[in-house]
Amino acid sequence: MAEALSPITRQVAKENQEIGTPSVDYRLEDVEDCLIYDRHGVPVPFKKLYQDRKSVIIFVRNFLCYSCKEYVEDLSKIPGEALEDADIRLIVIGQSAHRHIEPFCSLTGYPHEIYVDPERCIYQKLGMKREETYTDSAHPSSHVKSGIFMGQLKSIWRAMTSPAFDFQGDMHQQGGAIIAGPGPQVNFSHFDMNRLDHMPIDWLLQLAGVQQTLDFSDKPKILHV
Repeated sequence: MAEALSPITRQVAKENQEIGTPSVDYRLEDVEDCLIYDRHGVPVPFKKLYQDRKSVIIFVRNFLCYSCKEYVEDLSKIPGEALEDADIRLIVIGQSAHRHIEPFCSLTGYPHEIYVDPERCIYQKLGMKREETYTDSAHPSSHVKSGIFMGQLKSIWRAMTSPAFDFQGDMHQQGGAIIAGPGPQVNFSHFDMNRLDHMPIDWLLQLAGVQQTLDFSDKPKILHV
């Protein structure tokens, strides 16, 4: 019999993921009391995000990362009513100081919930990678429009021109996505292998139970399915 591990983290590869995959085993008890912070610096226990409702929780690399910025710009296109109809929460978590939340939301137009984990407590305890791995079979994020060279230049320029010069988080830290709740159940998890390894947003929405698909190919529109 295989030895039980704590926490149990099962990586779901995008290549093998199918809509409607059964729930995966995952222990959130190890991170439920980790504190995250809102834009005002008010601490919130992580478990508050998924206790009462199903939540799609996106962990981003850092707020200066060009690929994270462009991914969150697409998250901002999700209408609030689509989330309300499905009774789910959409939450972004970064790893900067809380003072960077407001400028990041202004830059991306992101209107939904957002917090920070400046000590990377949740990132570390869930085992998210702190280096990048690229494979031949990897499919770059369709939500990232900039090339690596120009994207990095944009990130450096934003760092140099920001009021407080810093990189707004660990530049080597990778992110991920989980769908959790209500309660400690995790229905889906994906840990990014690199800066372009985001889960497609429409996949996440369908896995969370949103009965609508958002089209990111041009101007976003709701397609009823």
